Amino acid sequence: MSEASFGVGFQVSVLTLFPEMFPGSLGQSLAGRALETGLWSLEAVDIRGFASDKHRSVDDTPSGGGAGMVMRADVVAKAVDAVHQAGRPLIYLSPRGKPLTQARVRELAAGPGVTLLCGRFEGLDQRVIEARVMEEISLGDFILSGGEPAALALLDAIVRLLPGVMGKEISGEDESFEGGLLEYPHYTRPQVFEGREIPAVLTSGDHGRIKAWRRAEAEEATKSRRADLWEKFLAFSRKDSRKSD
Repeated sequence: MSEASFGVGFQVSVLTLFPEMFPGSLGQSLAGRALETGLWSLEAVDIRGFASDKHRSVDDTPSGGGAGMVMRADVVAKAVDAVHQAGRPLIYLSPRGKPLTQARVRELAAGPGVTLLCGRFEGLDQRVIEARVMEEISLGDFILSGGEPAALALLDAIVRLLPGVMGKEISGEDESFEGGLLEYPHYTRPQVFEGREIPAVLTSGDHGRIKAWRRAEAEEATKSRRADLWEKFLAFSRKDSRKSD
């Protein structure tokens, strides 16, 4: 199933047992308009189409015993070989993968496209992961029913960074994780909501003070909520400071 003609913009292929789940939410708002105008293209391919038996079987019992089923290496390999294009990352969405970072999202968005493999059941036969040199990526320390929601989330993060998708590129530069910090809090009208006022500095018109306030708020949020990010930020800041000395 193709949502846009290939050869234009950022090219995405998704291998899945449920192609009808795509484009899903990506067919709406900024991503949807970008899909319609050809800034990116989407091809959702049913892995069952590469099964060789009449039942279109894609899984089998795990070697060594245990619960659940495992996606077969031979079937998945045929699907990958038919769809994947050289020069594009081949990513398997898996809880065993490396945690996704905004830095990796930016790297992917700067490339020509991506092929995503959505697992189901207990996962893929390890041999096809190794044989096709898949990059395993995880969204976090939790389990989903399949790789499709993770693929949609990853694509959402990528597509919004493609040139021409967001109205103002600077709006992405101040977001959480872009500078190693969580984003500062936001406010808008009304001036008073249930007795709570917008911080006076934000309506002062003093852009220097506003910038300093936002930086301080971003640092405090990161320090109190994400100690792991805060330590990385401090280490990077110390390293950067030594370079400038």
